[in-house]
Amino acid sequence: MTTFDKREEGFEKKFALDEEQKFKAEARRDKLLGLWVAEQIGLSGDAATAYAKEVVIADLEEAGDADVLRKVTKDLTDNGITLSEQQIRAKMDEFLAIAVEQVKAGI
Repeated sequence: MTTFDKREEGFEKKFALDEEQKFKAEARRDKLLGLWVAEQIGLSGDAATAYAKEVVIADLEEAGDADVLRKVTKDLTDNGITLSEQQIRAKMDEFLAIAVEQVKAGI
């Protein structure tokens, strides 16, 4: 194996690790967002946990955040809570920052 091959392999491993951490952070963000929305709509305990799982699963429907945004916006609206897209995205950004730190810390 040449030095170039080793370097290429190293870059590939780093890319794979970065993508895995990104996926974990986004899933954690979705869980935190789901728990927050659950609280807003009056869910607690097992119901809140189940709702958070639904939000995580919703993010697997399509690439990007639109599927999560659509779900939580609808669920909030259905429960009489009106938040703008910007407000929800701000929460998503807040929770992503927390999630990234948690994933880096191995929590």
